[in-house]
Amino acid sequence: MMSADVSSPERYLIEPAPRPVVPVAGGGLFPVRRIFCIARNYAAHAREMGADPTREKPFFFTKPADAVLPVRAGATGEFPYPLASQDVHHEIELVVALGSGGVNLTPEAASACIWGYAVGLDMTRRDLQAEAKAKGRPWDIAKAFDASAPISQIVPAAGRVLRSGEIRLDVNGAVRQRGDLADMIWSVPEVIAFFSRYYHLQAGDLIFTGTPEGVGPVVVGDHLRGEVAGVGELDLRVVAGA
Repeated sequence: MMSADVSSPERYLIEPAPRPVVPVAGGGLFPVRRIFCIARNYAAHAREMGADPTREKPFFFTKPADAVLPVRAGATGEFPYPLASQDVHHEIELVVALGSGGVNLTPEAASACIWGYAVGLDMTRRDLQAEAKAKGRPWDIAKAFDASAPISQIVPAAGRVLRSGEIRLDVNGAVRQRGDLADMIWSVPEVIAFFSRYYHLQAGDLIFTGTPEGVGPVVVGDHLRGEVAGVGELDLRVVAGA
């Protein structure tokens, strides 16, 4: 891969985009390299999406790094309703931030790569996803749009491998999604190990680990509050887009 050399006479012809970052609890910024998202990792959610919740080979998609919409602790972020959709859904998730990586990792080695955790939302243009599914096309248009990955501050893992704990999302004060990390079909270490079979994982990669049942639409004005036990909260309001 070609990289820029500041001593070279060659220079960028346009200003490079800033590196996407996420605030870290206690101070500092976590630079985002890539975003991986595993799909249908909770049995009840798989059923509500019309899928078989067995331990079949994990299914995944990606988002661009600049899809992150960081929300600092104690603040309410603003999610702009996206273009070209009339049916945008929320999906609350535990996000894993990697501090190291590798290839063909065992679950034990994968656990050692965990730098921290955050609360995330995989926002989805469900109508565009349904259209893509019907035509056998990729989901990028439904998943990989601007601000499609709202995320809380990252909490250092300090050696913790999260295997249980409540995950929930309230919309306008009413519970929409509620589950437990123990309900995951594939555990956090297993998910990391799976991705390492197809990609050379590295520090800065984020992994969205799936959502429990109860996904549903949002409209402008909605107030979303997500929480993962032992990690933190994510507070968000849906606003009119461009």
